[in-house]
Amino acid sequence: MALDPYRRLLKIPGVPTLLLVGLLARVPSTATGMALTLHVAEILDLGYTKAGLITLASTVGMAIGSPLSGRFVDKYGLRPVVTVTTAAQAAFWACAWALPFPVLVGTAALAGLLGLPVFSVTRQCLAALVPEAQRRSAFALDSMLVELSYMTGPALAVAGLTTLGSGITMTVIGVGMTVAGVGLIVLNPPTRSAAELEEQAERATPRRQWLTPAFVALLGTTAAATFVLTATELSLVATMDHTGQTAWIGLAVGIWCVFSLVGGFVYGGLSRGMSPLVLIAGMGLLTIPVGLVGEDWHWLVLALLPAGVLCAPSLSSTVDVLSRWVPSGARGEAMGFHGTALLIGGAISAPIAGAVIDGSGPEWAFVVAGLVGVVMVLVAAPFWRRRPAPARLEAEALLETAAALDEHAARIEGPAVAEQFVRVEAMGAGTATRAKGAEPVMGSKSPAFGESAPAPGDVVVADGEASARGGAAVLAETETKPHESVN
Repeated sequence: MALDPYRRLLKIPGVPTLLLVGLLARVPSTATGMALTLHVAEILDLGYTKAGLITLASTVGMAIGSPLSGRFVDKYGLRPVVTVTTAAQAAFWACAWALPFPVLVGTAALAGLLGLPVFSVTRQCLAALVPEAQRRSAFALDSMLVELSYMTGPALAVAGLTTLGSGITMTVIGVGMTVAGVGLIVLNPPTRSAAELEEQAERATPRRQWLTPAFVALLGTTAAATFVLTATELSLVATMDHTGQTAWIGLAVGIWCVFSLVGGFVYGGLSRGMSPLVLIAGMGLLTIPVGLVGEDWHWLVLALLPAGVLCAPSLSSTVDVLSRWVPSGARGEAMGFHGTALLIGGAISAPIAGAVIDGSGPEWAFVVAGLVGVVMVLVAAPFWRRRPAPARLEAEALLETAAALDEHAARIEGPAVAEQFVRVEAMGAGTATRAKGAEPVMGSKSPAFGESAPAPGDVVVADGEASARGGAAVLAETETKPHESVN
């Protein structure tokens, strides 16, 4: 496989630094869940039920806060949002180890709500820095770095709490979060490219343009991916625990993560990508038979290879599609919803997989994990086909401008009445019409002369592309021809 896609990617100014800062900033973030769980269950000796309540409170806070912080980044910029969330994380982790349990639950939820948006911000900035043709490689590499952070953060949290105690470990996590936030503030990577900033200055981005059934279907497939991954991990751990092979759990999970790294690396170097529907459905189908190989962990890990190599590609492909579907002015909020979908998939998966493990055995949990993933993809597929084309998004974004032009033309009166022509072009279907629905201008491709012209503002979709009429598409040019005054 050629390494040229990665070489070209890392030559883009700002990309290597962003990826490095993103990796280092994510390590303390991935350690938080394990640190809170062990602190409550072991240090406070309150058991894993109450530890689960802490995790639930933090997850609910993050699920709500992720799209909110993304929306604020879109509206106010990166630095104000990162400054507030960094201060919130520093305050929480400086005192979390000393808080009584009821207060800890509430503050954990608040800390989740004001979580440092390092995951979504890194992806949002990558989309701004990297041309669309190279984003698949960029998001694949980012997905591999996320895998590395999840291999590192929880392990460091376990080592810290078991050797240094929760006070020092949680304080160190707070310091790490603060350093990560300060690093992002100093770096201040762009959240939109120069062209996107110019485009955004001309018009706002209504949520109805991109928050469509197709986008919700994308979020559903994203949640399906984390459902499969979380249930698979729990099933693997339970299988090895039931057979007395607990000492090898860490190694087995690590090998599984390596499978994902290899898959992400190969996927990012391919000349063409694949649909998230195909990748996530494939991962689910290949997970179903894993439990049939028996209880020996060597064979179990080997059976995870086919599904494992699809982990990173599945997740990175959802981010790639999102960056192409959503206008740049709403990309932060959309990335936030993507983060919420990841959290929801994992949160739903854990109790369902646990119930199957306790009731029928871990081998059936593999089956349930795969089947649920496939079913969620099948449910999403019909909505996916009705996604808005990029040209239609641009057309709808300019409808208000077109309406204003038409209204202005209607108000022109007197001897200097102007003939105003609005020529409209969209990908694959160029159309020119006179303002206020007059006859088509000579040289237009469609509609044919003699056919009735569409009303201004109509949007026509054909073969996945859109043509907007009445000044609603990419190009609007006006010709003014003053009439001679009548004496």
